[in-house]
Amino acid sequence: MARIAVIGAGMGAMAAAARLAVAGHRVTVYERASTHGGSVGRFERDGFAFDTGPGLLHLPAVWRDLFIKTGKEPLERCVELTQVDPASRHVFADGTDVLLPNVSRAGILSALETALGPGSGERWGGFLGRAGDAWERSRRPLLEEPLPADTSPLSKDPYPALRQGLLRRSARTLGEIGARELRDPRLAALLDSHATAYGLDPRTAPAAAAVLPYMEQTFGSWYVKGGLRALADAVHERCLARKVEFVLGTAVTGVLEKDGRVVGLELESGGPVEADVVVSGAPVPALFEDRIVAWDRRDESPHRRPDARTGRLTVHLALRGGRPDDAVHRTVVHAPDAAAEWDAIDAGTTGTHPTVTVMRPDDPLLRPDDGHESVTLTATAPAGLNDGRTWAEAAEAAADRMVAAAESAVPDLRGRILWREVRTPDDTRRDTACAAVPAPALAGRSGAFLPEPNSGPLPGLYFAGGWAHPGGGLAHAGMSGALVAGLIVEGPDFRGSR
Repeated sequence: MARIAVIGAGMGAMAAAARLAVAGHRVTVYERASTHGGSVGRFERDGFAFDTGPGLLHLPAVWRDLFIKTGKEPLERCVELTQVDPASRHVFADGTDVLLPNVSRAGILSALETALGPGSGERWGGFLGRAGDAWERSRRPLLEEPLPADTSPLSKDPYPALRQGLLRRSARTLGEIGARELRDPRLAALLDSHATAYGLDPRTAPAAAAVLPYMEQTFGSWYVKGGLRALADAVHERCLARKVEFVLGTAVTGVLEKDGRVVGLELESGGPVEADVVVSGAPVPALFEDRIVAWDRRDESPHRRPDARTGRLTVHLALRGGRPDDAVHRTVVHAPDAAAEWDAIDAGTTGTHPTVTVMRPDDPLLRPDDGHESVTLTATAPAGLNDGRTWAEAAEAAADRMVAAAESAVPDLRGRILWREVRTPDDTRRDTACAAVPAPALAGRSGAFLPEPNSGPLPGLYFAGGWAHPGGGLAHAGMSGALVAGLIVEGPDFRGSR
């Protein structure tokens, strides 16, 4: 039985902790915040409640697997899962409006054909077929196996793009797929929004990012009653049931090393702590930048990914008036000029017209009564501003623009607001130690979009969570926990799930 110390109580870290405890190890989690969950947080006020992180669950099989492998009680006995249908509504800059059903390829193609005109569904269907090929080519090495020492095979893009034009060159980025293969600015905007939601610029994201809409439209979107925070609570309870110990309100200030391997942790107070193995669920950039892990090669680490510059701006709205029966759970209001939106993000400022995602869950647990409604708006934003302002100075004006855009999804929105709470990347940094929000691992572009391997730079040190393989997103965090547990229990010969 090994003594295992875990840094952070985020979802990836807790997933690893539960699996390791079941394997017979003594696991203790050290979390600098006063609660568990990491980015999967909750804000409550006056009977209203909001998820402060993701609002929908994709690939729930990842979390079903965790609950099966760590006890007899399955996931559905611990949380109430429902499919979101329609999966999404999209309001485009020209006023076109389309509802996309959940997990229905034929329904999606029909809806696009009806809303966007003849040929739209056929082009999107052809794209999904090619995206499915990319998924099959990259799924196992990119999601289910530890990142290999030689990542050169993953530097090549698996997306089998159409070869068009005089030079017969295939699309190299997601943006080029939209322009060259979809040939409709609205279909291109639909495609690009899946990258933007993860903080990825479609103009530079590899064509392999086509797997993002493929995963969502193939495996569906799910909602957890009470919000995604209820899933974090269930994972925490599973850890406690497996005798994982949590030490909250305790910051880790260093990883201790002796004779070339990890031997424990240095704590802000109450340390040091001896450990045979250390699993870090903290953001990898923060570990290196705060010198918690002293690694001379840190500047060569793949954690400095292109998405490390983007964060999330969130506006929680407490509304008077009940939620209409025909309200859609998730609406994406597309920016009129996506290039200008990303130019602003690249410049480190807030754009005039951002792409805004509007979440309107029909959940009585999130509102004081049926005469009120909880609504959350999110937009991708720079993790840090470069225009001379702080987020504290820029947040309210940026939130005003998001609310104005969201009225396309929620009529008379401004007239219904009782109060609002604005959360910036500074709040993300306070809660998780990093202002940026990581994207899932993607093949292509010479490996620029690959995260940190799960095996750390020192023997006995492992990385879990969104900044480690296989990257950001709730499902990916759960996969990272499974990979770390497999490497520790089975050793370096572990080749992933079967």
